[in-house]
Amino acid sequence: MIEGVVCKTLKVVPDERGRLMEILRSDDKIFEKFGQVYMTTTYPGVIKAWHFHTQQDDNVTVVKGMLKLVLYDNRAGSPTRGELNEFFLGEHNPILVHIPKLVFHGWKCISEQEAIAVNTVTKPYNYKDPDEQRLPYDSDEVPYDWAVKMG
Repeated sequence: MIEGVVCKTLKVVPDERGRLMEILRSDDKIFEKFGQVYMTTTYPGVIKAWHFHTQQDDNVTVVKGMLKLVLYDNRAGSPTRGELNEFFLGEHNPILVHIPKLVFHGWKCISEQEAIAVNTVTKPYNYKDPDEQRLPYDSDEVPYDWAVKMG
């Protein structure tokens, strides 16, 4: 696992009325501070990659559909520099992934319907000076192939 990345299994509590799922609590070990919560969607087959933040950590979960989330550690001096992590998260695998600042990340919607992700970040979005560094999804700087791996 890339240093600083944490995967939290989420508990789904169903009853005759529906389901409840806690995503992130202020007493979780991975909780740092609250910046903002936002929801984003991704259509089937679409790739949203690559980017990283210099000031904020992300806490990503998927509440509808499925995403393949990929992380790449390119941090100078990191003991896990050069490592990749893949996570499959969503309805069939309810997890939260904590992504530390400076770790490249991106995802692909692998469900047949639009995926809905919720991200709880440690800093609010700065419209005048966004905390995002971006690369194209097929950049040579990240050694990853988004194709389906048959096996």
